[in-house]
Amino acid sequence: MSLLRYLCYDGGMKAGLVYDPIYLEHNTGEHVENSRRLVTAMSYLEETRIKGRLTMLSPRPALMEELEMLHTPEYIAYVKGEVEKGGNWLDPDTVVCPRSYEVALYAAGGLLVAVEAVVRGEVDNAFALVRPPGHHAIHNRAMGFCIFNNVAIAAKFALSKFNLSRILIVDFDVHHGNGTQDAFYADPKVLYFSTHQYPFYPGTGRMEETGVGEGKGTTVNFPLVAGWGDEEYLRAFQEVLVPISHRFQPELILVSAGFDPHWADHLAMMRVSVRGFAQMAVILKKLAAELCQGRLVFTLEGGYNLRVVAASIKAIFDVLLGSSEIDDPVGEASMVRKPEGFDKRIEKIKQLHYIVSQS
Repeated sequence: MSLLRYLCYDGGMKAGLVYDPIYLEHNTGEHVENSRRLVTAMSYLEETRIKGRLTMLSPRPALMEELEMLHTPEYIAYVKGEVEKGGNWLDPDTVVCPRSYEVALYAAGGLLVAVEAVVRGEVDNAFALVRPPGHHAIHNRAMGFCIFNNVAIAAKFALSKFNLSRILIVDFDVHHGNGTQDAFYADPKVLYFSTHQYPFYPGTGRMEETGVGEGKGTTVNFPLVAGWGDEEYLRAFQEVLVPISHRFQPELILVSAGFDPHWADHLAMMRVSVRGFAQMAVILKKLAAELCQGRLVFTLEGGYNLRVVAASIKAIFDVLLGSSEIDDPVGEASMVRKPEGFDKRIEKIKQLHYIVSQS
């Protein structure tokens, strides 16, 4: 039995799905971050009959005091004002329409619903299929298709409402989650781990960025070279994320799930497969079981090949439900010569974070 099949088999799991048609009302037209991402994903969950096995969780709008745990009142008012004018570009990449403010509230609030359901034990784990995404948004600025930083707000919400002391955020989007890093760069209560193509937008995420003050060491960046794929990602997870998570002992794991590292995604140049994303989910599910009573919540970030996004979301739900088979309808990348230097890269990151290599 393969590692993937062995670790996935866990009958009787209850997985939550956060979704609402309101997420389609953030009308971005022909922008790559558009409603077709969710329409295709939900259709695929229906076609493959996995949706019927999920526990539906209805989102709610985030409250003002919840948004203000991260974002300034002035920035929130600015977003609302631009939307009320009929829509505009908040930055060169981020467009809003007349309903975008309301939808963004439901995106942040949808993840809060997922966190609450998992922490209260109503479901074992959950995936929030929300948009707009969030991990680039900083306290006073929209960036990279993101309006409010859903995952950072969720972490602050969990720390405050449930009196948690340690939260792990794992971000495998192809772009570095600069907004999430910024939110917790000096905070020892949140361990932020990111794999991302580097150098690439937004230009942050060097391995030397490890936190400041009391948060020194709780930011772990694993910058990856274009052309690396499943093998390198899984080694980064197994050899860096796993030991540092055991050291940190999180009480909840949040995941910024971006599917743009896939080899067929046209916005980036990584070589991950759908099966690779599933294997990352296996590792995260195992960590959650070992460290924090299985508390694991995914939220959608990037990913712009519609078939890849749908298949990857379905594969992760398979893992969350404990299915013993993982389907990859897209397949593996064609064989190309990989960039060299991964061994040196991973050893340097281990040294930065005092991880002893296992012989």
